[in-house]
Amino acid sequence: MPELRKDPIIGRWVIIATERAKRPDQFSSKQEELPPDKSCPFCEGSESQTPPEIYSIRPTNTAPNTPGWELRVVPSIAPFLRIEGELDRRGKGLYDMMNGIGAHEIIVETNQHIANMSDLSAEQIAKVLKCYSDRITDLEKDKRFKYALVFKNYGKSAGGSSLKHSRSQLIATPVNPKRVKEELAGSKQYFDYHERCIFCDLIRQEIEQKDRIVLDLDGFIAITPFAARFPFEIWILPKKHCCDFTCLDAESIKNLGKVMKIVLSKLKKGLNDPPYNYVIHTAPFRRQKAGYWKTVDQDYHWHIEIMPRLTRVAGFEWGTGFYICPLPPEDAATFLRGVEV
Repeated sequence: MPELRKDPIIGRWVIIATERAKRPDQFSSKQEELPPDKSCPFCEGSESQTPPEIYSIRPTNTAPNTPGWELRVVPSIAPFLRIEGELDRRGKGLYDMMNGIGAHEIIVETNQHIANMSDLSAEQIAKVLKCYSDRITDLEKDKRFKYALVFKNYGKSAGGSSLKHSRSQLIATPVNPKRVKEELAGSKQYFDYHERCIFCDLIRQEIEQKDRIVLDLDGFIAITPFAARFPFEIWILPKKHCCDFTCLDAESIKNLGKVMKIVLSKLKKGLNDPPYNYVIHTAPFRRQKAGYWKTVDQDYHWHIEIMPRLTRVAGFEWGTGFYICPLPPEDAATFLRGVEV
């Protein structure tokens, strides 16, 4: 019998289509073979092929935009939003408009020609995470911006390009994304009634039930969410309450790097290197405004959502807002726990 499950945070329903269900090992992916990269602009020695770097991790005796770096951040050559200019908020009849102001940055995660983040060391992944934190903190200083979203597109069907070099993106926006606002509203509603963080309650329940835990290590928990939208969807959450990703200290970043390495390696080995996206949902930038984000420090909880692209969203999903997941998350978690890495 299929099940309807309700996401407790935003109230979205999903269908766990058990009658369509496959065994977990039947989701093994095979990505389309792409031609070898003739010249990769993200490899060490190709610095002249990218815009000037915004940020880098490199020895102090090396100059910007030269070899020797471990990680670089450069502006996108085809930005969705541009950093120059003013917002110029305006209306046109019923319609609200503003200029496409924002920031769009590419985080080149390694100087080596490696495609999947899972193949980086845990120490290098930790450097990537620190970069995310540093760049979000820097962009928060720009009063035009309300939010900074970090995301990764790995593989063609997840929106990645043919260049097989591990990288992620950061986009700062002058408005708060709808998906994040839904989480903020749901979290606040729960807090107003219970005086507790819904994510903290979710973590406690998942630890107690154990059915959907993929990994519980060094202050972080990786779970397949109860109302999973996609097979093998995974959320990584800090067990200690915190609303801002940028509040992670050095030890926590190191531990999160280890957790990310293990989880992404399980996906790669268990599902034959599937395409995936991940996003980091953190609290928005807080500006001085009466009654604005009054309890967000208490009610929201940052987290990472990893979404393997093993199924397609079709007409029913677009028309209803429902998602159809053909694998119970409990089965996905059991399978991933058994993948040795």
